[in-house]
Amino acid sequence: MNSDSNSRRAAHVYGLRAETAATLWLRARLYQILARNFRAHGGEIDIVALRGRTIVFVEVKARGDLDNAIIAITPQKQKRFSLAAGRWLAANPWAMTYTLRADAIFVAPRRLPRHLENAFELRVG
Repeated sequence: MNSDSNSRRAAHVYGLRAETAATLWLRARLYQILARNFRAHGGEIDIVALRGRTIVFVEVKARGDLDNAIIAITPQKQKRFSLAAGRWLAANPWAMTYTLRADAIFVAPRRLPRHLENAFELRVG
């Protein structure tokens, strides 16, 4: 394997660990995890969770510094994320009566995750 392949693999593993940490963080706060790594043509959602009457679509960003994580959610990423949320909702029509929200969880080494509710506008439908 070349160094590019090794770097991509390491980044992928780091991302999966961050998603697992975010999932545990949400569960500890009484969210029910409905889906992980939901992929739809054109987009992906790291975690779909439910708490009360709110469906939360979560983008997880793992960075060396929490302050640098939020800038990684670009307008293009938000558009793809919203597209995937729309596809998830089409497959789960029962959820349309719930409040919908786009959150972000930022993960950095040796820090507690930072959960940002309503991190960006969710544009579905």
